[in-house]
Amino acid sequence: MAHLPEAVLFDLDGTLADTAPDLIAALERLRGELGLPRIETGGLRVHAGRGAIAILEGGLPELGQAERDEFRARYLDDYEARCWDASRPFDGMPEFLDRLDAAGVPWGVVTNKLERFARPLLEQAGWAGRIGCLVAGDTTGRAKPAPDPVLAACSALDANPSRVSFVGDDERDVIAGRAAGTRTVAALWGYIQSPEKVPDWGADVLAEAPAALGGLLGLERSGVSA
Repeated sequence: MAHLPEAVLFDLDGTLADTAPDLIAALERLRGELGLPRIETGGLRVHAGRGAIAILEGGLPELGQAERDEFRARYLDDYEARCWDASRPFDGMPEFLDRLDAAGVPWGVVTNKLERFARPLLEQAGWAGRIGCLVAGDTTGRAKPAPDPVLAACSALDANPSRVSFVGDDERDVIAGRAAGTRTVAALWGYIQSPEKVPDWGADVLAEAPAALGGLLGLERSGVSA
């Protein structure tokens, strides 16, 4: 029987769930409140994994940095209240998480999103009671790409980093995972600005879709099904 990972860690935005729709919707509401015209927001999706600062910078080009900072709290309060209106798990992810649970493989979330926003998302998705740990952007002293959050998650799950797989859609995830000693999986379905550069990240595995994770992480070879 193939060896299963001791644990699997996931980034949140752009890996577990498509959260861009609600991040962008909050921006559109803010623009409306400020009397600014509607803009094409399709290009903002790739910035969703970088959080509110990136969304505001890309979505409020008329304003200077000081003005964007002034409206940031207003934007975040609105987003917090409606963070799961249109956000959804990526296709195939719920099924893969079911397979992990069936195999007895604990899984957790390592995100740079503040816990204030990450935990409600996990609750709305129905995952809060299933995750083994949540390490948010304000949980440790340093966020990704530092290895601290990944190491904290491994410790919380009592897992040896060398037997842990970390799945993420950003180069910061790969850098953090490698520095922590985990196996790294680049999630190609996520918010990737330059797909042609992903091979340069140095991830151990490239995953085209959540449905591919079972085979890549050994669940299929172990005969595990949901």
